[in-house]
Amino acid sequence: MLGTPNGGSEVADFLQRFRIYRAIYGPAGLQLTTSRPAAFASLALPDCEIGIIAGNRTLDPIASFLILPRPNDGRVSVESSKLAGMADHVTVNASHTGLINHPAAIDQTIAFLRTGRFDTPGHGA
Repeated sequence: MLGTPNGGSEVADFLQRFRIYRAIYGPAGLQLTTSRPAAFASLALPDCEIGIIAGNRTLDPIASFLILPRPNDGRVSVESSKLAGMADHVTVNASHTGLINHPAAIDQTIAFLRTGRFDTPGHGA
């Protein structure tokens, strides 16, 4: 997973009070909040190893400094990206939108697909 708001998005928490947000994003936008619907709790994890890559750089100073806990990628806090039962988690110096093309995120994805762990100090990889 790349920058996935597994624990919800604090930005969605802030924006949900605005009618324009609700009109554009509808019910899906409200499901992005940190107050997760009860149905989410009943979802089982996939039967595979899950690796999560979070970013800690931002292009959005308002969300990053006024709304989101630090560290964050401008849309999702590192803490909110975590998921119970995940096999591994790593943070790279990338923004939310930059994660998909960031060389470190690509290298970490390859490492996880090969070994089931990210290539970080302390993992022995």
